[in-house]
Parts: sequence; structure tokens; C-alpha cells
Amino acid sequence: MGRYAVTIRFVLLAVLAFGWPAGGMAEGRRVQIITSFPPSFFEPFRSAFRKRHPDIAVEVVQRKTTAAVIDIRTRKRPEADLFWASAPDAFELLKQANLLAPVRPRRTGAPETIAGYPVNDPGGRYLGFAVSGYGLVYNPAYLEARGLPVPRNWADLAAPVYAGHIGLTSPARSGTTHLMVEALLQSLGWERGWALWSAIGGNLATITARSFGVNAGVARGRFGIGISIDFLTEANAAEGEGNRFVLPGETLFAPASIARLATSPNPKEAELFIDFVLSPEGQRMLREPRIGRLAVSPSAYGPDETPPHLAATDGFFNHAGFDAGLSAGRYELVNLIFDEWITFRRTDQARLWRSLQTMEAALLTRPDAQAASLLTQARAALTQPPVSVAELGEPGRFRNLVRVPRGLPLPEDQARVEADIRNAIAARAAEASDSLRQAAERLAALGWRDESLTGTRP
Repeated sequence: MGRYAVTIRFVLLAVLAFGWPAGGMAEGRRVQIITSFPPSFFEPFRSAFRKRHPDIAVEVVQRKTTAAVIDIRTRKRPEADLFWASAPDAFELLKQANLLAPVRPRRTGAPETIAGYPVNDPGGRYLGFAVSGYGLVYNPAYLEARGLPVPRNWADLAAPVYAGHIGLTSPARSGTTHLMVEALLQSLGWERGWALWSAIGGNLATITARSFGVNAGVARGRFGIGISIDFLTEANAAEGEGNRFVLPGETLFAPASIARLATSPNPKEAELFIDFVLSPEGQRMLREPRIGRLAVSPSAYGPDETPPHLAATDGFFNHAGFDAGLSAGRYELVNLIFDEWITFRRTDQARLWRSLQTMEAALLTRPDAQAASLLTQARAALTQPPVSVAELGEPGRFRNLVRVPRGLPLPEDQARVEADIRNAIAARAAEASDSLRQAAERLAALGWRDESLTGTRP
């Protein structure tokens, strides 16, 4: 009997520590959270909450933001109670689909807006608990070894000097990246924003599978610069000890939020978890080195601390604001354009941009009006988005785009939209290639040679 007693005791201790498993003992109180945050972030919160509420089991489902949104929209996880993530446009997308329950604000002492962005959803469907700064992670040793300066703004990333030295993940795979892509589109305008992303795309060394891969790639020296979010640098501190993070002059601060799902089977327990995250204890936990986040509550900071998100006022993202509703309305369109234009054509884009930049540099020593005109045409083709501003404004044309799992057929209307986008991108790449070829021939007639420019057609 002693052996059985030990077994029973072990099981009871496991239940007290971790709660009942999701597949059994459903009678107990529980709360299930879908989150994009890493275990280094959510485990301390789960442990602290269990100390306050030992009768409530906390189950965490870790998913990328984009995958989590799909799971919630398709009702794949009916047992889920809370959505906990950084990207505000993901929350807005779920709100527009009526998938978030009304949630009352908690008193945290936070201002109504931080850096021009509302802390809590004005519609009362999600609450900001922390603040994320979006910027650049870089490897100082990598840059120094190659004589590269530290980039200070987003436009710097398009400079020829950074060709092959930048990494990021696709916005279709990462809510963090999607927010940065959309922020540039909103602050610069649709056409200028895509022009910049096309140029940055031409400088990419790789496109990683996940957001975490950007910081890891910088740390390992696969590339020197990554587009990232402040807390991911902290979350990967063990591996990326030498990494540094910089907030560009035109930065974006946006709240990381928490929301209760409209289909939550455990609303009381879910509300208790929200209470804890926004409580003084929960806000102080964010400031612990093991978590390293910017809390929304000013009381979480020491008397001598000046949180950057409460002091920042000059960045143009802050002045222009960020329209999460606009972003949600074209969420899948932006992802589709980015992947078809930049992700899937990365090698071709890099070759075309290198050709253009090499010949533009050659014009400095061999001025020629005809070659200059051809290169202007090539740049225009490389930077023109496959969907115009006029098309973007057509009511409802792109609103019903959905993420379709690989191997399944696309809805007929969406298949047509995707084909149109691919055809437009291919046509402009061919146009750029022809202009570059003619410019190379013109410059060659003037005595310039560069064998790397042969075969520029994609």
C-alpha cells in the first residue's frame, strides 16, 4: 500500500501545482488563455495567480498571434477564455467579428493614451496591460566587423549599405511584424509605405519562420539587424546577450492587451485573471528582469524612472496615431501583398534592387540623361504596389479575404484577387528588369562594365 500512497500523493501535488489537465476532471474551476507570449513571460503570472486562487487551474495555449486569431475566428478552441497578446490590430480584428466580450476597465492609474494611442479599447472590448516599443535589434560586433553604422530610423534600412544584413519575419506569421508593416503604411501613406517596404525587402538576408527567429538570427550573426519588439530582445537575453535594441526616432508605442472571448466558458475565472494582470502586483511583475516589460501603470516604476513611452512625443507615428480599425479592415490584404511581393520573391527582389543601386551609383561618375531616365522607370516599377489607392478604396473588395490552410481551395473571389496581385507584381518586375537591362547597355556604351548585372530578368 505504501507504493500506492506515494503515487496518490504525487498526483495530488501535481494537481495543486498545475491544475487538472484539459482533457479531464472538468468539474474544477479553470481558465484557458491563448497567448503569443513565451513561457518566460506567462509562467510567472500563472504561478502568482495560482497562489492567489489555488482552486483555479490555469491552462495556457501558446500560439503565434496570427494563428491564434485564426483559431478563435474558426472556433477551433471553444474552451478558451482569454486572448493575451501584443498586436492591437489583432484585437481589433476579433472585435469587429464580435468575438470579444465587453470588459470593464480597471483602475491602474494609466493615462487614457500613451504616445498618442489609447491604452484601452474605446469600444470596451480589450484592455492594455503593458506597452510595447517597436524598433530594431542589432548585433554591435557584427556591425563593427563590417563597418556598418547603427540604423537610426526606418528609412535607413533601405540604404544599399545594409544589403544582405537585415532579417525579419513575415507579417502573415507575426502580429509584431504586421503591426510594423501597417504602421509604416499608415504614417507614410499606402504608396510611399509600400515603396519603403519594397526597398527594405531588397536588403533582406532572410525571412524567419517566427518573430523569435529574428533576435536569434541577430545573436548568431546570421544577419546584423532585425525588425523586432522590445520585449523579444529581453525574452531572448540568454542567447542574445550581446544584442542591442534601438527605438527609431519615429517609433511606435502600442499597448499589449488582454481580452475575454465572447464564447468564454469560464467568465468569472477569466475576469479574475484580468484583475490580477492589472492589479498593482501584476503591474509590478512586468518590471521584474525575468519579464522586462513596460507596465501601463505609472505606480509600477520607481521615483527616479522616466518610462520612455510616457516621455515620447516626437515620433511621427505618435503624432499620426495608429488606426487599428483601418488595419483590421485590410489585415489579410497587407499580409497577402507582403508575401507575394517580398517574402516569395526575396531573391529576385534583392537582385533587381542591387542592379538598380549599382547603376545609380555609376551615374554619379558617368552622368547620362537616358540611363537616368531608365533607372527612374525601374525604381518606379520596383516600388509601385500591386493594389492602387483607388482599388484600395473600392467598397468591400478586399474585406472578405481569409487565411486558407495550405492544400484547401480558395474561395473563387479570393483566388481572382490573389491572381491579380501576383500578375501585377510579375509585370512590374519584368518592367523593372527591362529598364535595368537597357540602362546597363547604355552605361556599357559609355565604358562602364559590371558582370553582376547580366541576366536581371526574374
